[in-house]
Amino acid sequence: MLYAPCQSYGPRRAVGAPEIIVLHYTAMHSAQAALDRLCDPDIEVSAHYLIAEDGCVWSMVPEDMRAWHAGAGQWRNIQDVNSHSIGIELANCGDHPFSEPQMYALETLMQDVMARWGIAPIDVIGHSDMAPDRKIDPGPRFDWRRLARQGLSIWPDGVLGPEIDVAQFCAALHRFGYPECPFETLLNAMRLRFRPWGRGPLASEDMAIATALARLR
Repeated sequence: MLYAPCQSYGPRRAVGAPEIIVLHYTAMHSAQAALDRLCDPDIEVSAHYLIAEDGCVWSMVPEDMRAWHAGAGQWRNIQDVNSHSIGIELANCGDHPFSEPQMYALETLMQDVMARWGIAPIDVIGHSDMAPDRKIDPGPRFDWRRLARQGLSIWPDGVLGPEIDVAQFCAALHRFGYPECPFETLLNAMRLRFRPWGRGPLASEDMAIATALARLR
C-alpha cells in the first residue's frame, strides 16, 4: 500500500466507528489523474482509499477521520454518510469492466476494513445506492455478485416476489436502505446494481429483488 496524504478531511461528527463502505468509480482517464484531484486541497473532495487498475492501493485519509466522498444522500436513516462511512474510489470510467488485479486488491482491502470496524456485508453500498437521484457509480459493469460470493456484500436470492405493486416495491427498497425518492429513480437505482439489463416498466423480477432485499433487514 502507498500513502498519499490528503488535506480535505475532518473529524467524524458525533458518531462512533464507521459502519458503511461506499464504493465509487473515479470517472477519470487514469488513476494518477484521480489521485491528483483527490489530493488537491482546492477541490475539497477526498476518499480513504484509491485503487488503480493494476491493483495499486493508495491510502489518503485515516479511517477514523471523515473523508469527503459521499456528498448529499442517505442510507437507512443516515444522512451524513461521510461521518459513518469508509470511501473507496476505483479507477474506472464506468464503461468497461473492472480489472482482476483491481478487484483482488479491493477484496483484500475490504476484508481488512470490515473486520477492523465490524461492517456488515449489507452495508457495503455503491454511491448510486445512497444518492440515486444524482450518482450512478460504481456503475453497471461492477461485479457485485462476486463480492457477495466472498461475504463482502449481499446479493438477493431468486425467490418469486408478490404481484407487481409500485407502493410495495418502493416500501421494500426503503426498508433495505434506499432513501425516499421518486419511483422511477428507485427503479433505476435498484436495476443499476442488481439488474442492469432490466428495461421497461416495473417487472416481476424487480419485485422479487426488492422483496428479497427487504427481507435481509
